[in-house]
Amino acid sequence: MAKRVQFRAYGGPEVLQYVDFTPADPAAGEVQVENRAIGINFIDTYIRSGLYPVPDLPSGLGTEAAGVVTKVGAGVSVLKVGDRVVYAQSGLGAYSDVHNVVAEKVALLPDAISFEQAAASFLKGLTVYYLLRQTYEIKPNEVFLFHAAAGGVGLIACQWAKALGAKLIGTVGSDEKAVRAKQAGAWATINYRTENIAQRVAELTDGQKVNVVYDSVGKDTWEASLDSLRRRGLMVSFGNASGPVTGINLGVLNQKGSLFVTRPSLFGYVTNRAELEQASNELFSLIASGAITVDVPQNQKFALADAQAAHRALESRSTQGSCLLIP
Repeated sequence: MAKRVQFRAYGGPEVLQYVDFTPADPAAGEVQVENRAIGINFIDTYIRSGLYPVPDLPSGLGTEAAGVVTKVGAGVSVLKVGDRVVYAQSGLGAYSDVHNVVAEKVALLPDAISFEQAAASFLKGLTVYYLLRQTYEIKPNEVFLFHAAAGGVGLIACQWAKALGAKLIGTVGSDEKAVRAKQAGAWATINYRTENIAQRVAELTDGQKVNVVYDSVGKDTWEASLDSLRRRGLMVSFGNASGPVTGINLGVLNQKGSLFVTRPSLFGYVTNRAELEQASNELFSLIASGAITVDVPQNQKFALADAQAAHRALESRSTQGSCLLIP
């Protein structure tokens, strides 16, 4: 018998239940992973709340964890029992002691990277990879805007941008978070509670604005994001932390300078093992070299049984960087 977190109805953190379950053996093409550290991501709250509905209830939650392979299904040749691994694209159910995952979605974890480092950075790191390296390729010395720069994805983006020699302007919600973002490598920060985002972007760029904005906040920053772009700039929407953007008049894109908008996701950029290895190898190299550091504060590590508290902390926006569940 093992333990997992599930939910039977959509709602707030209180719908999360810590229950017993009997893991099935891995199917053909799958491996069973004994999770040692589990990543918590904002998308998990969207799924739990019903913003992103699941096919059936009750449902497990979570897609990211790091651990050790304990069983191997038929036809799997890329992994073996005992391998240290990390994954971020599993079916829902990573909030558990053990989880069966398609082997093609599982990456080998270098010995130099701990389970906690991996679970805290893999999905977020792969996200930053496709944002900064593929959706729009950030060049050395390029200035760009990245919202929520002190969040889990944001802090990795700050460090990755610095490694690329680029200049990230990060929005934050407090002076404390501004310090954290700058320590991570942000070139400049904007406190969205006290400053006008688009006005500050214009000031920081001598009126030139930026070619690209990365926005995971949603409706609260939509207008500011568009107003921060120069002519023919690209708005990259990759999340809805404040709620989804609705009622869009596409004519606004023309009025503000023939702008482009895209809504990418990891599942559109990492679709096979070759792409997974390319992305994970670049991420792991940056972590191993120290260019990206992943340190989860002790008060942001929660027991698996305390998933409700973890979600409350995440949604309160009181956290900085990543949060983890520890089985």
